[in-house]
Amino acid sequence: MNTDELEYVLLKAERRVLEIQTKLHRWASDDLHRRFDDLYNLAADPGFLLVAWDRVRNNKNARTAGVDGETAYYIESVRGLEGFLAELREDLKARTFRPLPARRRTIPKAGGKVRYLGIATVTA
Repeated sequence: MNTDELEYVLLKAERRVLEIQTKLHRWASDDLHRRFDDLYNLAADPGFLLVAWDRVRNNKNARTAGVDGETAYYIESVRGLEGFLAELREDLKARTFRPLPARRRTIPKAGGKVRYLGIATVTA
């Protein structure tokens, strides 16, 4: 997929995701007791996965490898983004996706306290 085509697909996906998020927000606001039982399908939607990838990729810490040792650059340059997202989607649809546990580090704070930081994988 060339860059121009990817940008167009991403723009369409972002619009669609925003429309769905807006509808869900409106429905939840209109009826505080409303239940949304089928949101799992949105997680496996190709557009949602692409938008999620774009947000992860453009995060200021995107160069940091996750607990699996893979960086966003590695996925794009070695594994291939389309294949990676397709594999992730299939795992989500089959409900076999199991994220690795986050790598946990402590950050020292003033007064001897600590704050815990979880470093997730690229796919989490």
